Amino acid sequence: MIFEKIQGIVAEELDKEKDEIQLTTNIQEDLEADSLDLFQIINEIEDEFDVKIETDENIQTVDDLVKYVEKQQA
Repeated sequence: MIFEKIQGIVAEELDKEKDEIQLTTNIQEDLEADSLDLFQIINEIEDEFDVKIETDENIQTVDDLVKYVEKQQA
């Protein structure tokens, strides 16, 4: 469920198809997101899940985002 929501946010922010976005997808390399795109994705995820994502978390893949949100909600 967390993955599906994050997948939707990433797809919307980057104007990509949902099926292009998997857990192993590297947001910047595979989806060609720049730092502003990543900032917007993180803001949307923070709002959706009511969490705070620190910029030094070294988030690179969709799985990194999912695991971070799961950890914050635990």
